[in-house]
This record gives sequence, structure tokens and C-alpha cells, in this order.
Amino acid sequence: MPNNLNKTKNATCEFEVAFEVIGGKWKPLILWFLSKSGTLRFTQIQHFIPDITHKILTKQLRELEENHLIVRKIYPEVPPKVEYSITNSGKEVIPILGMMCDWAYKNDYFDYDIKYNICDEDCSNS
Repeated sequence: MPNNLNKTKNATCEFEVAFEVIGGKWKPLILWFLSKSGTLRFTQIQHFIPDITHKILTKQLRELEENHLIVRKIYPEVPPKVEYSITNSGKEVIPILGMMCDWAYKNDYFDYDIKYNICDEDCSNS
């Protein structure tokens, strides 16, 4: 069986790489909440993002971990305790996400109705 772990991926440009790694509906939110809250458990992330399914959250967390934007820590307990935290590489994305919040606000959200205004949400006490 071939080893695909070290397979080089191809991209058209840097934008494609960035959007592949942090793009989509959920990855920016996961990174944002981890940056604001510190370490979170799976159910806490679900609390912050109630519209995400269990399956999709698992997939997004795995992809962020594979790209070294978050780290998963497993505690040897029964039931297992798993915590997620943002890495330094993940933290580097947060100012970009903040600028995206500002840009959307300055453009009146491009006439979208915002369901959750996460840019102004206080995550410290959840």
C-alpha cells in the first residue's frame, strides 16, 4: 500500500493554500473561538457553533490538527477527556479573521442577515 502521508499537494497560488487550510464555513469559527476561549472540549465548541453537526465538527477539527493550527490533547480517563487548543500557527490567522470581521461590518455585511455576531461575542465565561 502506498504511503500518502508525505505526498506533496499542488496549488495554483498562495490564496488557494490559505483558503484550503482555513477556509469554509466552520474552520474560521473554530479558530476564532479557540483563540478567544483558550482550551475547549468538543462539547464546548459545539455550544459556540450550534449549527455544526457532530460529524462535520470532527472532520474540521481533524483537518485543523493535520495542518498544525490546533492541537488535541487526550487525557487517559474513562470516559476519555479530549481538549483542543490553538497553536502559534493558528494564532497567526486570528488578526486576519479580525480584519475580515471589520471588512464585513464596513460593507454592511453585503446585505446578509447575520445569525450570530461572533466578532463581538465574549467567549471567556462559557
